[in-house]
Amino acid sequence: MEMFLYQVVQVLLFIIRYLPTLMFVYFLMSWFPGARESKIGRLLGKIFEPILEPFRRIIPPIGIFDISSLIAFIAFQFAMSVLTNLIYTYVLPLLF
Repeated sequence: MEMFLYQVVQVLLFIIRYLPTLMFVYFLMSWFPGARESKIGRLLGKIFEPILEPFRRIIPPIGIFDISSLIAFIAFQFAMSVLTNLIYTYVLPLLF
């Protein structure tokens, strides 16, 4: 049972580690016409648009630049690193 929980935690850490990268890919997709309308673009949109929406409401675009996405990315990366540290500090020691 401990080994199963350890593997679940490792999968969770893998997902947490690569979510900011996927968010960055989602941002890059806006530079290519039709990329966000693809299946991958729609899937990433379902994942990241709920995260980006509060930042877009608070931070207005400056000219043609939407810095809310950059601030959301930095905040998301920080949150993922805090979550990773919490898992390593409190969850993994409980498994052994």
